[in-house]
Amino acid sequence: MSKQKQLKKKQTNLTQNEGPLKVGQEFPLTIKRIGINGEGVGFFKKQTVFIPGALPGEVVTAVATKVHPNYAEAKIKKIRNQSPYRVKPLCPVYEECGGCQLQHLDYKEQLNVKRDIVVQALERHATLNVEKLDIRKTIGMEDPWRYRNKSQLQVGRDGKKVLAGLYGMNSHELVDISECLIQHPSTNRATLIVKSILEDLNIPIYNERKREGLIRTIVVRVGFQTGDIQLVIVTSKKEFPKKDLFVAEVKKRLPEVKSILQNINGAKTSLIFGDETIHLAGKETIQETLGDLSFELSARAFFQLNPLQTVKLYDEVKKAAQLTGNEKVVDAYCGVGTIGLWLARDAAEIRGMDTIPESIEDAKKNAAKHNINHATYVVGKAEYWLPKWQKEGWHPDVIIVDPPRTGCDEQFLKTVLKVKPKRLIYVSCNPSTLAKDIQFLSKEYEVKYIQPFDMFPHTSHVECVSQIVLK
Repeated sequence: MSKQKQLKKKQTNLTQNEGPLKVGQEFPLTIKRIGINGEGVGFFKKQTVFIPGALPGEVVTAVATKVHPNYAEAKIKKIRNQSPYRVKPLCPVYEECGGCQLQHLDYKEQLNVKRDIVVQALERHATLNVEKLDIRKTIGMEDPWRYRNKSQLQVGRDGKKVLAGLYGMNSHELVDISECLIQHPSTNRATLIVKSILEDLNIPIYNERKREGLIRTIVVRVGFQTGDIQLVIVTSKKEFPKKDLFVAEVKKRLPEVKSILQNINGAKTSLIFGDETIHLAGKETIQETLGDLSFELSARAFFQLNPLQTVKLYDEVKKAAQLTGNEKVVDAYCGVGTIGLWLARDAAEIRGMDTIPESIEDAKKNAAKHNINHATYVVGKAEYWLPKWQKEGWHPDVIIVDPPRTGCDEQFLKTVLKVKPKRLIYVSCNPSTLAKDIQFLSKEYEVKYIQPFDMFPHTSHVECVSQIVLK
């Protein structure tokens, strides 16, 4: 190479290193913390860089994959200094699947990281003094494997072979999952057998790109205590060729399946379920047990995915609610009534609401089954029912809220500020929306403490129970 070319190359490299990152550029990076999605976070010339698979304290050689105005994404080329907490992932498709984000991190250290994710969310989305907040150590699991009671796997084809799995990280390639280590073994086995039945009967599989075919998703839910299985086949249309043959084969090969349903979702959407569910065979619900309570679960009803941790979580809700037997309690976003019924024996009255009619029917059945006569369940939003009840002279002392990942509806939060219960117990599955909602309520309410829970080991998800009281 001539001196002139060498000088030109040197100048190019210097320009690359001095300016913002460019795609394909290699650079050294020290990882400072784990981000809210489980990726390592570092800073290169004041630019935030997110790098999946990297751990705090590690020094890596990174390659920029995407550069945005305010941050960059990168991948690891080489780990120069390795974290003492790095472990070998047990799952063979861990890096392709994307369902877990932290299997490469020692489990005890995962619990510390999850508390830090809560702290990060509060620092980013609230103006509270985080150092003065009582954010407790994350409560984890003794055995952090095979804890999920429900699997929802997309279906595809590879030639004649039927696949069921998740779409890979940042791609639309389906990763076939035959043995997921965080799923209850019964859900893995049921999914494998359902795939073989679909193959044997040559039932059309949905092709998302072409928007043709029938079978979209296999949903399997197991009752941890009963062993009963509910199978829901999500289809793109109502017509289901060889439906009777399919049901007969499921009954023959999977006698533990007590409930077989078809859900219809023809929309172009990332949502699993459509609005219409057809009962195909067995019972319409299966039973799950938490402590000394049992619950009837229909196909679309929300129920916590980790029953073992749920008992610890609900006990924390009960402790935070500080019930004496005289309180009127609202269970907002109540699902099948689990939290309200858990507290019912210590409350004067429970009232719950949810927008899914089947969930409310399940909640009513669950209350009746346990002879809980002071619980009322209605279809609709809390922001409709709370003002209505207040006009009728009924005022809640405690509101329990367990919203979806998007957090509480703003209208609901405005309603809470008007109704002014003494305590709001906020069960959150998303620290970012929890922080935003706490900020919204901070005019009238203060946070007494936040207790993080690890409901989903080996993922970046963290659940919290927050005791929020009227100032």
